[in-house]
Amino acid sequence: MVAAVVLLMACAVEKPTIEVWKSASCGCCIEWVRHLQDNGFRVRTHDVDDPALYRAKHGIPEHLGSCHTAAIAGYALEGHVPPSEIRRLLSERPAAIGLAVPAMPIGSPGMDGPEYGGRKDPYDVLLVVRGFEPRIFQSYR
Repeated sequence: MVAAVVLLMACAVEKPTIEVWKSASCGCCIEWVRHLQDNGFRVRTHDVDDPALYRAKHGIPEHLGSCHTAAIAGYALEGHVPPSEIRRLLSERPAAIGLAVPAMPIGSPGMDGPEYGGRKDPYDVLLVVRGFEPRIFQSYR
């Protein structure tokens, strides 16, 4: 009986929804969305002509840009941010614009398909705070 109640409560908890603005032709964006879905996020995608407009709208500086911009719970996400760092952001709730993985590092979520032959480049997930230089939120080496 207790297990059934716990299961019902778990089902009632809504998965966090991430809004993603991306180019319709970008394959790595589609792979990042799949990675998010596989890791428990609901994702709503918007194919747009110029994803950079959404980067600016959400307060991410141009030099931190990547191929897509997303938003969740008042935070911006730029580029191939790992789901674990999104969960950490939501848990810690820092006073920040959000997270960014500039460029498109091979080995990051969505940039990790078989076409890359297992290659994993080092990259940083940056915490973006208005009026300050971004700081490293998590390094992947």
